[in-house]
Amino acid sequence: MPEPGERQRRGRRAWYRGRSAEWIGAAWLMAKGYRLLAWRYRTPAGELDMVMRRGGTIAFVEVKARPTLTGAAEAISEKQRRRIANGAAHFIKHHPRYAGHVLRFDALLVRPWRKPRHLAAAWWLDS
Repeated sequence: MPEPGERQRRGRRAWYRGRSAEWIGAAWLMAKGYRLLAWRYRTPAGELDMVMRRGGTIAFVEVKARPTLTGAAEAISEKQRRRIANGAAHFIKHHPRYAGHVLRFDALLVRPWRKPRHLAAAWWLDS
């Protein structure tokens, strides 16, 4: 059993690791020509890590920081994908000027001391 307070310290470290991965990811995508529209966008369905725009495409980006690419990719569950899709619908409803854009769900996988891996159109919605 962990010492009192150890659980909180681990949680705090994970929170900082996730936030720094988001900063790294945002900088990486902006260097690739994306424009940040929203960061940590809160919706009734949950939070969207990043909403980015490049040309006529709006990308709803989920950032995962793990020791391996496989672990990061597998960390995006079906439940999270539905949450992100619902959050994307909320974003478009409240920002109708982006309704005519191509909407895409991306993943940004971040590993320690490595370049981030951007997976454009990482998943599709099942109708």
